[in-house]
Amino acid sequence: MAEPAKKYKIYLVDDDRFLLDMYSMKFKSAGMDVTACQGGNDVLTKLREGTPPDAILLDVVMPEVDGFAVLEAINRENLAPKTKVIILSNQGQDSDVERAKKLGAAGYIIKASAIPSEVLERTGKILRGEETA
Repeated sequence: MAEPAKKYKIYLVDDDRFLLDMYSMKFKSAGMDVTACQGGNDVLTKLREGTPPDAILLDVVMPEVDGFAVLEAINRENLAPKTKVIILSNQGQDSDVERAKKLGAAGYIIKASAIPSEVLERTGKILRGEETA
């Protein structure tokens, strides 16, 4: 008999409520513990107040605090040393991907070219160490 899947704790960070709800539903249906964060300030507050998740799926383009600034703050403040940060963005330029890698992102998924089930699958692979940035 196969081992049950580990119940990962995931933070989803996006300023688009529809996308947050859609990805939250997909990840929750796979048995994951999901917290939706409405933007960069929201996720930084949650990280400063509590236990870091196993993974953060982070949008890049958001008002107030963008994804790169969030990643810089996470690194600077050592908010989530064991957390895998995965960029989930429509920004797919090589310069963005390189910047994310330099800031320690464990993966980069372009929203427009991945359906929610593919995002879930790739997130699982990154968490299990089967895929790297």
